Amino acid sequence: MAGSSRADGRLAEVNFLTVAEVAELMRVSKMTVYRLVHSGELTAVRVGRSFRVPDHAVHTYLREAFQQSA
Repeated sequence: MAGSSRADGRLAEVNFLTVAEVAELMRVSKMTVYRLVHSGELTAVRVGRSFRVPDHAVHTYLREAFQQSA
């Protein structure tokens, strides 16, 4: 159980974004975000019928995309 509380603490530090928030942050359409999620290029968690994207996943995706283009 001790490991569980440690994992809960890390989860409390994660900031989740909606698809609309990710689209606004990346300046793309919501459909583009959905495509990235469904293709596995962008990590997301399904909550009911919605997706939530950890903010660190957006930053990681953008960093990798930037490095590939350079």
